[in-house]
Amino acid sequence: KNMEEYAQANGIDLEINAQSFSDLKDPADAGYECILVGPQIAYQKDKVIKKAQGLPVDVIPMANYGRQNCPAIFEQLNGLLGK
Repeated sequence: KNMEEYAQANGIDLEINAQSFSDLKDPADAGYECILVGPQIAYQKDKVIKKAQGLPVDVIPMANYGRQNCPAIFEQLNGLLGK
């Protein structure tokens, strides 16, 4: 929710879809551009990469996740997307 509010306040077009690892199916077909993994499931990053079908994947650092540091997370997103 905070990410969506931050995006809207900064004129960024963003749609977030939060789901469990077990529900992650065909992310490229779903229109995702990248996948950010919460630090609590960082141990499954390699499995997420396999499911990601070539989409960029990264883990949100615990400090940014816990503090809901939206600017830092958007920097991470931009890096993944080459912006």
